[in-house]
Amino acid sequence: MDPTSLDPTSQIIVALDCDNRATADALVARLGDECRFYKVGLELLTAVGPDVIKDLVRQGREVFLDLKLFEIPNSVAGAVRAAGALGVSMVTVHGMGGIGIMSAAVEAARDFPGLRVLALTVVTSMTDADLADVGVGDAVDEQVLRLARLARKAGCHGVIASPQEVAALRGVLGPDALIVTPGVMLPGGSPAEHARPGTARAAIAAGASHVVVGRTVTRAADPAAAFRSVRAGLAS
Repeated sequence: MDPTSLDPTSQIIVALDCDNRATADALVARLGDECRFYKVGLELLTAVGPDVIKDLVRQGREVFLDLKLFEIPNSVAGAVRAAGALGVSMVTVHGMGGIGIMSAAVEAARDFPGLRVLALTVVTSMTDADLADVGVGDAVDEQVLRLARLARKAGCHGVIASPQEVAALRGVLGPDALIVTPGVMLPGGSPAEHARPGTARAAIAAGASHVVVGRTVTRAADPAAAFRSVRAGLAS
């Protein structure tokens, strides 16, 4: 798949970062046919279980299951197979887990043709100082590229990184890899907890295949209007 062939609506993933089913369902209902793609992360999955994923898939939505798997390879493979059985489109593993973990995830996904394995590089809340605290001496941008190369070697379909690293990643990974960027916002918006943010438009222009939007849409007075604003920015 060539990421540049995607239409703007399919490039926007709305994060269901909430702790209860009613809030998630209400947001999906308010967005209606505007949004095709949702992120389900650890908070919602832990709070309500996998039925929320099943229902989204049943409604014809795509699901980005953001688990950031970091365990022994056998356990990671089992979790990826479970994700595939739920019908999700993307699942994340932690690039810092190394090539064994990432390769196990990729192999487990082979039985599910629609499932893509993405490697998290460096979470968007981390800075150079945070990496130094855990013994990584390189700067964030260097660590992102190192883990992206490792993910490519393991056979991952793409990576997760901040908008600020997209252009360099596209140069390293080539035209076909998925590059999914959290930490995006509307121009003038707040970066929240993201240390390396950027706008959705800039991320796509730099080569991102997908952008993940959270509070920009989910906490807006009119989520559907906010979603349309993000989409319009990508298309312009």
